Amino acid sequence: MTNQTTTKRDKLQLGLFMPNCSYSLSFSSYKPDPTDWTYETNLKIALAAEDADFNFLFPVSKWRGYGGKTDALSLSLETFTWASALLSNTKKIKIFSTVHVPVFHPVATAKMGSTLDHISKGRWGLNVVSGWSEREFSMMGIEVIDHKTRYERSKAYIEILKGLWTQEPGTFNYECPWYKITGGDVQPRPVQNPHPTIANAGGSEDAKEMVSKLCDWSFITPPDLEAAKAQVLDIKDRAKKNGRNIFCATPPFVLWRDSESEAFEEKEKILEQMDVEALENWASGLAVQSGSFDKHTLEMYAVGAGGIPMIGTKEQVAEMIREIYDHGMDGLMMVFLDYLQDTVNFKTDISPILEKMGIR
Repeated sequence: MTNQTTTKRDKLQLGLFMPNCSYSLSFSSYKPDPTDWTYETNLKIALAAEDADFNFLFPVSKWRGYGGKTDALSLSLETFTWASALLSNTKKIKIFSTVHVPVFHPVATAKMGSTLDHISKGRWGLNVVSGWSEREFSMMGIEVIDHKTRYERSKAYIEILKGLWTQEPGTFNYECPWYKITGGDVQPRPVQNPHPTIANAGGSEDAKEMVSKLCDWSFITPPDLEAAKAQVLDIKDRAKKNGRNIFCATPPFVLWRDSESEAFEEKEKILEQMDVEALENWASGLAVQSGSFDKHTLEMYAVGAGGIPMIGTKEQVAEMIREIYDHGMDGLMMVFLDYLQDTVNFKTDISPILEKMGIR
């Protein structure tokens, strides 16, 4: 393995895929702190992440749970109000909200986003989700439209957000099959110039095309390290053809112990107590409706909701992080088993190794 990339690129960005939902993000009864979804604990985690010099926090947005003995993700903190509270109590870390396109009108999202950007002095970002979950949207009477049309609607959604955030107030007009904006006026404008960071977490062809043209970050979930290399190259090549630069991040499940065997024993405990019913409900929706998780197994979903497993000693985990960075990945939104304690321990155990490697 070479390390030549570390001298030519920005340092690796580290973030957390936050536990703002219950039993997130391992669908198993084996969880050191089942109440880590609460705002009080999320705030402690956010402050620990800021103390560890992490770059960003990324939430899960859910409207109902997935059944089973854990009813995973059923207790969830809505991500705009969640971000507002965390941004008010932190000083430097970037915090994302997630919007489901069918739920919030783009003018409302633009206004809420601009407000959050002012509250945080430019530390807010937005993850745009096209809206694939029949399980969630059926209770709202919202129809889940076909995959290609969903991304055409999301493309329009992002174009409207950018127009509202960048054009002179009262001058933005836009018409498409889903929205009609006349004299769009969102004030104040966001602090970030030209607009807040926009991300998308889709891995389908339609998603990659949209991301390469309109988004700043692509959050991808490859099944392994080799697939990560290919996906990053694909997305960055697409962006380059559109005259753009894009950053890629992925959500690995990061678990380390003093010995490799101890770390894998922890993994086995997760699998032994995995919530099969919740997993099947989650996996069936993702694979069929989202178009982004067609190569994942039920066991892969159980350990970190499908993220690449980085399991071993602290040295082994650091080496895996360097490898995915050398494959072109710009950021990690890490999934932990014990979020608060692991965030604290990451600062002392793994960050110093990454600094010696030159990637942090």
